[in-house]
Amino acid sequence: MIKTKRLVILGDSAFAEVAYECFTHDSEYEVVGFSVESGYIKRNSLFGLPVVPFETIEDNFCPRDVSFYAALVYTQLNRLRTRLYLAAKAKGYAPACYVSRGAFVWPNAKIGEHCFIFEDNTVQPFVEIGDNVVLWSGNHIGHHSVIHDNCFVSSHVVISGFCTVGENTFIGVNATLANNVNIGRDNWIGPAVTISQGTADGSLFKPPQAELARVSARRFFKLPED
Repeated sequence: MIKTKRLVILGDSAFAEVAYECFTHDSEYEVVGFSVESGYIKRNSLFGLPVVPFETIEDNFCPRDVSFYAALVYTQLNRLRTRLYLAAKAKGYAPACYVSRGAFVWPNAKIGEHCFIFEDNTVQPFVEIGDNVVLWSGNHIGHHSVIHDNCFVSSHVVISGFCTVGENTFIGVNATLANNVNIGRDNWIGPAVTISQGTADGSLFKPPQAELARVSARRFFKLPED
């Protein structure tokens, strides 16, 4: 794609590396560097680009010329990503948004700023997604549902129609929300959890744990034990 904008990525973790690949190969943004808070800098460059202290980021990248994306996951119920997103905006940088060309987003869906939507997401009609939301790969966001600010939805989640997801919530892989479910703020919904009724603010749902069989896999399949 033709590069018409410049971008600095906040962070240098695995998500930052993935964000670099996505913006580089599937957006109008040219990544020109990375920025990390000075106390956490472990290297001076990544992919041949500079890693600079966030406290003095303006010395390297002018806010008038460069946008940013804070590539951080759901640490502290998304507080870390939110803090750096707001701090960069306060410095005058414009937030970037990434929507994969491999995602299906219905034309009347509303997507806020500083969102990251990976491939194979289906965002149905009348969906509203707030600011600073991450949709990892392969989710279904059902019609008329609302995901509020600062949420993280990991892979292969089903959010059915007319659902609401409160701010700062994390939803784990393969979780399911039934129709007309309202999730409170600051929820942590573990992998493979099914939610069929509304939840209070601050709710935590642990994933189901598979029961370990009393026989080994080799014995079950009649294979010799080592």
